[in-house]
Order: sequence, then C-alpha cells, then structure tokens
Amino acid sequence: MNALEQAVTWLNDPLNWTNPGGVLDRLGEHVAISGAAVLLACLVAWPLGLWLGHTGRGAAVAVVLSNLTLAVPVIAMLTLLPLTFLGFGRAPVVIALTVFAIPPLLANAQTGVAQADAEARDAARGMGLSGAQVLRRVEVPLAVPYLATGLRTAAVQVVATAALASFVNGGGLGQIISAGFGLGMAVGGGQILAGGLLVTLLALLVEGVLAVVERAVTPRGIRRERAARPA
Repeated sequence: MNALEQAVTWLNDPLNWTNPGGVLDRLGEHVAISGAAVLLACLVAWPLGLWLGHTGRGAAVAVVLSNLTLAVPVIAMLTLLPLTFLGFGRAPVVIALTVFAIPPLLANAQTGVAQADAEARDAARGMGLSGAQVLRRVEVPLAVPYLATGLRTAAVQVVATAALASFVNGGGLGQIISAGFGLGMAVGGGQILAGGLLVTLLALLVEGVLAVVERAVTPRGIRRERAARPA
C-alpha cells in the first residue's frame, strides 16, 4: 500500500481512536493546548492593543512588539524553554504558542480602535464621557470585527503550529506524527500522513467556525466596504 492507503487504513481502525494515547486523547490535548495559548495571548494582546489604539500613538509600538515576537521562531522557544524551570511538557508549549499568537491579536486590536469612527468618538466626548468610557462604550464595540479577525488568524496559526508540541513531550496530535516517524517511513508513513491530515482538518474547522463568527460580528456596511476594496 502507498502512504495514502496506509493513512486511510490507520484512520479507519477504531482502536487508533479509542486506545489510550489515540486520536481522541491527542485531539483533546491539542485543543486544550491551543485554547490555553490563544486565551493567554488575548489577555495580553487585547488590553495592550486597545490602549495603544486609544492613545493614538500606538501604531509604531504595536509594529515593534509584533515584529519582536515574530522574530523568535516557535521551534527555537521550544528548544530553550524546556531548559528553564518550566521543564518539558505542556507549559513551555503554551508559553511558546502564546508568544506566537500575540502579533495578529495586538495588531488588529490597535488598528480596530485607531480606525474607529471619529465622529462617533467626538460625539461621545461631547456627551461628557471620559476617555475610559469612550474606549469601553464606543471604540471597543466598533473594533469588534477587527478583534474577531485577529482571533481567527491567531487561532488557526496556533492550532497548526501546536503539532510541534511533540518535540518536548507536550502532547497533541503531533505525538501521532512523532510516533509514526519512530516506526520508520516504511511502517509508519501512513500514521505520519494521518496525523498531518488530522492537524490540517482541525485547523480548517477552526478557520471555518471563526470565519462564521467574524462575519456575524461584522456590520453589513463594513463587509461591503471590505468587499469593495481593490485586491
């Protein structure tokens, strides 16, 4: 059998799904790792990005911070972090993926607030709202579509990259791929391909779900404006 046939056979074996360390266990680990990383990144990037956008002086800072986090590859962090007090396992994976997820969340949060309608902002100030109230009641609601875009981008990137967790025994679907390599290409080629397909399908599922969410929270007028922009 070729690798594709081996992958189909491997995926059709119920024991590969239900046994300890099988697909269902690894899928749960993968989702937990990815969800924790995206959540932590949101807690860091969104408040900072919203504040930078509100002050009107945050574009350069957001770009610098994003570039700094992008400059360090995930695989490099996964090599270095286990050598610290974090050790091997999920903790270094979550930290590395959190750093990886920050740039799109930060950039979109800053842009969303910075591009909030100036007339709405001025009207809110004219009504006597403080700066914090303008941010909370006007700018953040107008920035929601941008926040959703950043969340979609970050989540898909993290889900796809979380397969690298297997390098530090962090669990996830990457363990299936790693175990396949341990068997050798002749025997484990189908398992390697099956693991890759599972990661791809999960990333596509997250992309699809969050695309629907993004569309739902984006006002129709903004969707028309985006569609009318030249490619």
